[in-house]
Amino acid sequence: NTAESCKDVQDLTNGVAMAQVLHEIDAAWFDKVWLSRIKEDVGDNWRIKASNLKKVLQGITDYYHEFLGQQISEDLLPDLSQISEHSDPVELGRLLQLILGCAVNCEKKQEHIQVIMTLEESVQHVVMAAIQELKRTLEELNEVLAEKEELKQRCQELDLQVAALQEEKSSLMSENELMNDRLDQLDGSLDDTNTAVAKKYFNAQMQLEQLQEENFRLETAKDDYRVHCEELEKQLVELQHRNDELTSLAEESRALKDEIDVLRTLADKTNKLESTVEVYRKKLEDLNDFRRQVKSLQETNMMYMHNTVSLEEELKKANAARAQLETYKRQVQELHNKLSEESKRADTLAFEQKRLEEKHEALIKEKERLIVQRDALKETNEELRCSQMQQDHLNQTGICVSFLEMFIRLQHENKMLHLQQEGSENEQIVELQEKLEQKHRTINELETENREKLSEVHDELQKKEALLADLQPDLNQNAQKIEELEAALHKKDEDMKSMEERYKMYLEKARSVIKTLDPKLNPASAEIMLLRKQLTEKDKRIEALEVRTILASPLDVVSNLITGTAIQKSQENSYFKNHCL
Repeated sequence: NTAESCKDVQDLTNGVAMAQVLHEIDAAWFDKVWLSRIKEDVGDNWRIKASNLKKVLQGITDYYHEFLGQQISEDLLPDLSQISEHSDPVELGRLLQLILGCAVNCEKKQEHIQVIMTLEESVQHVVMAAIQELKRTLEELNEVLAEKEELKQRCQELDLQVAALQEEKSSLMSENELMNDRLDQLDGSLDDTNTAVAKKYFNAQMQLEQLQEENFRLETAKDDYRVHCEELEKQLVELQHRNDELTSLAEESRALKDEIDVLRTLADKTNKLESTVEVYRKKLEDLNDFRRQVKSLQETNMMYMHNTVSLEEELKKANAARAQLETYKRQVQELHNKLSEESKRADTLAFEQKRLEEKHEALIKEKERLIVQRDALKETNEELRCSQMQQDHLNQTGICVSFLEMFIRLQHENKMLHLQQEGSENEQIVELQEKLEQKHRTINELETENREKLSEVHDELQKKEALLADLQPDLNQNAQKIEELEAALHKKDEDMKSMEERYKMYLEKARSVIKTLDPKLNPASAEIMLLRKQLTEKDKRIEALEVRTILASPLDVVSNLITGTAIQKSQENSYFKNHCL
């Protein structure tokens, strides 16, 4: 993420983007003061490009030497002129490798590695290859530097030996000069051979010859050492050339070995990834099957949800119908109670009617008795009339006055009794007739009302029985549907549990596989992250389906189905209620 946009290789040759990247890698080392020295308005001026690249390379070498404690070989440094003038991708790649080495060796290397891991797979491969090549080059550089130090130490030892030989040669030459001086001094005294001086001279000459021989031997040894040093220098040069060749060969062999190791590792990882991809492909196929099953289950669940909603509405209506049925039952019970009361009243009225009929019969008998008494009184009256006629005859014949008065008084009493009896009998007869007619009317009204209520109750009972007969097959059918739905729900629950167990098993396997693979070196990490997201989504969808399945419980379905039985007859029930009311 730089302010300078880079779309191709030409945008990297000016060094501005590289300087910004170095500033992001370590803002403390590559600070804003250092960044301000990089000229941004470059254009096509290759000299400004070369200046920027030189500053960038100098900053990188200083960072490697002072901060990382590593020395960059001259062979690893890129040719800046090739980059600035010709945009050489090879030299530019070497410079980018050095920048990448700064990123993976700085204090915030974990953050930069995480950023690298978020790149595309091909970019990750290229970056990892560049990092490995840079590390391998640095290791080879360290080995070459170690060998160079060893050779340098050996050369120093040889230089010390040469210096010691030169000192020995100079000391021998000084001794030789001293001997020559003494020899010149003793030339005059050496003419006489018999003298002690001649002997000394002879001895000295002998010593001189010996010393000359020794000097010659030392000169010869010196020449031999010089030749040997020259040979050693030649051998050193040859060894350096051979070391360079061997180093290049070692680099090539090491590169080939590393490449072979990388290829072997990649082959192993490729085989593992192919097997993993094959397993994931099978799992994806299973997931597709599960997705179809989940989709079908969702559709079935939606159908069940709609059925549940409709059945809940029917349950509400059925509750209302149930309340109406309870009302109807109470009304039927009240009608039965009224019917029993009316039956009791009818029995009471029948008993009173029977009692009145008995009273009427008694009155009729009393009337007949009174009629008999009347007839008897008529006969008595006739007899009295006859007796009166006889009294008249007696009066004419002189019967006593007292007897006549008694006869008249008795006749008057008989008449008054006759009138009183007739009046009371007539009043009682009229009163009894009125009561009898009233009782007859009451009995007729009660019988009519009783018959009407009995007919209404009978009709209502027939309608209730017909309604119950109509509802009975619906109840049986709904019970059968409830059993089928319970079995289907039980089966769906088992399927959901088995699917959940399989999902959990696949999820655990996927997690174990993901844990075993190193996400930093795994080129299929993006695919694994995608599979992990898919598995997480599947878990969420399974939990949602479980919640929906729990919401659509069998008890709700059963209650809704029971509700649906009464909804089909709601209109008949409302009509029946209105008719009864």
